Amino acid sequence: MTQTDLQGAPVLVNFFASWCAGCQEEHPYLMQLTQGGQVKLLGIDYKDAESDLRPWLGRKGNPYGQILTDLEGRAGIDWGVYGVPETFVLDSKGTIVYKQIGPLTPEVWEHDIQPLLKAAS
Repeated sequence: MTQTDLQGAPVLVNFFASWCAGCQEEHPYLMQLTQGGQVKLLGIDYKDAESDLRPWLGRKGNPYGQILTDLEGRAGIDWGVYGVPETFVLDSKGTIVYKQIGPLTPEVWEHDIQPLLKAAS
């Protein structure tokens, strides 16, 4: 993935893991957002084994347009991730305009993220 991949339209980048309790909590809402076509979502699987991830997504569904793996946590360091889940909102130029620490909820979506996406479109 390059900076160019994150440009052209607003996108959410979600750091998650199958072992993460907060990720379990937010997952149904991420499914709802992407099934409704409300947002482009890129997932970064954080310090998680592929052998754990695929069965988890098989059971829960896959809301991500693309999933990258950060097995050692280096990308997380580059992004300033403290822990998972964390979600970043990028505008159409690929600039981070918001960071959500913790599960993405309908309240966070409505009050913080959705207005930013509308402004960035």
